[in-house]
Amino acid sequence: MSLDLDKRQRAMLREMGVRVWQPVPTPAALVQAEAEVAHAINNIAVGARPERAAARFDAEKPAATALRVPAAVPLDAAPLARPQGVDRMDWPALQAAVATCRACALCDSRSQTVFGVGPVAAGAAAPQVDWLIVGEAPGENEDLAGEPFVGQAGKLLDNMLLAMGLQRNQGEAPPQAGLSRSIFITNVLKCRPPANRNPDPAEVAQCEPYLQRQVELLQPKMILALGKFAAQSLLQGSVPDVQKIPLGKLRGQVFSYLGVPVVVSYHPAYLLRSLGDKAKAWDDLCLALDTLKRPA
Repeated sequence: MSLDLDKRQRAMLREMGVRVWQPVPTPAALVQAEAEVAHAINNIAVGARPERAAARFDAEKPAATALRVPAAVPLDAAPLARPQGVDRMDWPALQAAVATCRACALCDSRSQTVFGVGPVAAGAAAPQVDWLIVGEAPGENEDLAGEPFVGQAGKLLDNMLLAMGLQRNQGEAPPQAGLSRSIFITNVLKCRPPANRNPDPAEVAQCEPYLQRQVELLQPKMILALGKFAAQSLLQGSVPDVQKIPLGKLRGQVFSYLGVPVVVSYHPAYLLRSLGDKAKAWDDLCLALDTLKRPA
């Protein structure tokens, strides 16, 4: 039962100590908002397209609170192109292709590409080497210097090479007595991943043709793969599920890449953190040396 009391009657009840409930008037703004919501629900219920209702709702909101959704990238957007004919390039053309490559997003964050270092090639011919050392990817120091394996990991690699009677090319300086410069050093990736993160499989796939062509032109007698990603890139065509095999289980064996023997070992950066595995790395170097000395 509802009471419709005038002001005088309500005053009398207050004097008697009787509290009378009175509904609070609904603000006009709330009434308007409820009406808009009801109208939108009705539009959807009778078949109005939700995107049109959403567009109208967004347009009617104040500019400061309107939602801005970034445009979606087309699913058929063309990927960045790698230079054509990598498998037919000579040494200077291959160097130029790597230097200007934009086949993956790493080109946007690099300082420069890291092609590799070794004996200086004469004319259009690639240097002929006995050894090819393959690492994983340039780090910060390599990105700045444009040369693979610099910094502390590079010093450790140099000591490993010296133990095998090898010395990396150092410009015009003559090699030390008894040391050979028949060596080329490179990486699977030619650009540094941001923050030195692990190489992405798509990035490895884009760079693999460059490494393959380097092997074809250099014609090394032995490849030493340093690190998990170097081993996986070189052995993916000959070792089933190589991505699932720990590096430790790939050691102590001689594999093949394009007909060249491959020995797998730890990356120098890993050895700096795990000093106890340096003895295992020396065993790997001895295996590579023994393999190289065997008659073909």
